[in-house]
Amino acid sequence: MATVSSTGFPAAAGWNNLPNGDFVPAVFSKKVQKVFRKESVVEDITNSDYFGEIANMGDTVKILKEPEIVVRPLQRGTQIITQALNDEDFSLIVDQSNYFAFEMDDIEKQQAHVEWMDMASNRAAYRMRDRYDAEVLAYLTGYTPVYDSQGTITSYTARTASAGEAAWSTAAADELFAANKLTRATFVAGGSSSESVAVGTDGTFDVTPLKIMNRVLRLMNVNNVPQEGRWCVVDPVFAEILMDENSKLINNDYNPGANQLTNGKLAEKQIRGFTIYQSNNLPFVGTGASTADNNGSSANYGVIMFGHKSSVATAQQLTQTEKFRSQDFFGDVCRGMHLYGRKILRPEALFRVWYNINA
Repeated sequence: MATVSSTGFPAAAGWNNLPNGDFVPAVFSKKVQKVFRKESVVEDITNSDYFGEIANMGDTVKILKEPEIVVRPLQRGTQIITQALNDEDFSLIVDQSNYFAFEMDDIEKQQAHVEWMDMASNRAAYRMRDRYDAEVLAYLTGYTPVYDSQGTITSYTARTASAGEAAWSTAAADELFAANKLTRATFVAGGSSSESVAVGTDGTFDVTPLKIMNRVLRLMNVNNVPQEGRWCVVDPVFAEILMDENSKLINNDYNPGANQLTNGKLAEKQIRGFTIYQSNNLPFVGTGASTADNNGSSANYGVIMFGHKSSVATAQQLTQTEKFRSQDFFGDVCRGMHLYGRKILRPEALFRVWYNINA
């Protein structure tokens, strides 16, 4: 009866050539299987007008608010009341930072069949950008990500304090307007403000995806948000339901030549005036939006966001990337640091929706 040798090939009974398996004809490919990468959307949905004014950690940009002007009726003989202009400002502060650091031994580098340092550097740059994307999306939706020791997001906590001075004193502690946080109470009579809205296209549900978009469209129009520059960031679950409702909206089969999934953009054409982006970095609560509940949920739901390009400012700078000889071993160390700031400028143009799928 044949046996299996250490090389993986069957060996006939009594075969005794190279019996210890020390010779294993393994060949390492120079083609590396790269990890799938998530798309980043923050650069597209925020404005970077203040980037040039930021230099180092802790730098602050004072942003002046446009003064409000009182317009009064005028009649013949009316005594003119001169208004004193009120100067208000708030700050965009670079107070967020992340870093990476890895090492490469000289012996490993010499004997390696691929350029590990280049690959690792490429991966580090992506991970820094991905973390930045997740943290900014969490911030503008009112959350803070919770990480494990490996830098993986495990959950989100509601932000209960503003990042520095709030742009508007009437905003909540998370710098968002309470009226712009859409829940089941927004769409369903008797619905709770602590529950998500059940979204679907068939069966039992509260609203369809387009009904949510229609409501936000109306609220933005009421708030005089400019038409140009409106965006929406959704997760893959919401995107699927939206395509179920009307596949022509974001399907390249009906939109030939469109540049899908460039920086997370689902399609070149807008839907209800919004440029649609898809992201896996949006916050979630519990088990997320894919947990079915026809009556909404207060424990498991996803978060999607609508806004305008001017509503959030970001300023980022990769201030230091360096490679140097290690003092502890024969090899190289590569490390980098990323500094950035983010600020909600116009909360009246930001809308958050809690949702889950219907059963």
